[in-house]
Amino acid sequence: MSTSRRASANDTTAVTQQTGPSVLPDLGTGRVALSIIIVAQVIAILIIAGYESRLDLNTVYDLLLVSAYVQAIALGVLLMLKLLAPQFEGMRLGKGTVIVALLVMAVTVAVTEAALFGLHYFGVTDSFWPQWHLSLLVRALLISALVVPLMLRYFSVHHHARLEAESKQAANLQALQSRIRPHFLFNSMNAVASMLRSDPENAEKALHDLADVFRVLLADARKLVPITAETELARQYLEVEKLRLGDRLQIRWLTSNVPRHAMIPSLTLQPLIENAIYHGIEPRFGGGLIKVEMWREAQMLNIMVTNPLPEVPTKAHNKGNKIAMDNLRQRLESHFGQQANLQAFEQFGNYHAKIKIPIVKD
Repeated sequence: MSTSRRASANDTTAVTQQTGPSVLPDLGTGRVALSIIIVAQVIAILIIAGYESRLDLNTVYDLLLVSAYVQAIALGVLLMLKLLAPQFEGMRLGKGTVIVALLVMAVTVAVTEAALFGLHYFGVTDSFWPQWHLSLLVRALLISALVVPLMLRYFSVHHHARLEAESKQAANLQALQSRIRPHFLFNSMNAVASMLRSDPENAEKALHDLADVFRVLLADARKLVPITAETELARQYLEVEKLRLGDRLQIRWLTSNVPRHAMIPSLTLQPLIENAIYHGIEPRFGGGLIKVEMWREAQMLNIMVTNPLPEVPTKAHNKGNKIAMDNLRQRLESHFGQQANLQAFEQFGNYHAKIKIPIVKD
């Protein structure tokens, strides 16, 4: 028993070491490349500023020359980091810093020697190794040794801040989705139970529909799903509700120019329909009609669900309505930010819930 516990502890430690906050970020990304190029240019400017007291044509010439030299080192480093990026995955920050520093120094030496060869080849210098060769190389290596740890620390902090933000957003989405508590659950199960003897075939179909609905409830809230899949889920949900409400529930679908490739957050349409049934159809003695409209405007997808208002509004229904709308609004904002819009309004005895989201592809 103690051996297995020690092994488990060792496994946990290994996982922590691989995934802890000291792991290197991805050094092959465009953001890293842009940062290195900008830092290289800043270094070139600082080098010239340290030697030149006034700005003239010679200063501009020297700046261009030093910038070309420093940017050549930066591009060489970027190329090596891009090629070796898979080797840095999961590497500890300390070990990665040493390896990257050695890599940068090697590139610095190679570029420096290549630059001196080029200057001599084109007749700018009299020899391959002029008197200032060693001092140039030493200064370049010192600057590289100072810059590498600072850059890696910067990349690491931003990398883990982004991971933490993504983790919080994912947890928030899962929490919001877990709060979607279908009001139809117990009523639907009772309706299915009452049909088991009289109509076992439809009872079995209803159970399959319920299983599909709850499979989506338990899915990853961060993923988008095709509009066709979300529509099919809503239809399955309505089939279950139809068993319970019978002719009291009427539904009309109106779609116009809706692209089949459009992706929307999972459980966007179904909660609106559930809301319409719970707050509009159930309180009415004769039930009513729910209208589901979907249409495209430029690069935006519009979804509107309309239901009749109850004859006698209740505070409980109004409160639940607000909670459902706030939940969906937060989930849409997490996915699309300010591009998404959710409106709810009453007009001519009907309640309208309208969503506008950008059309995105998988």
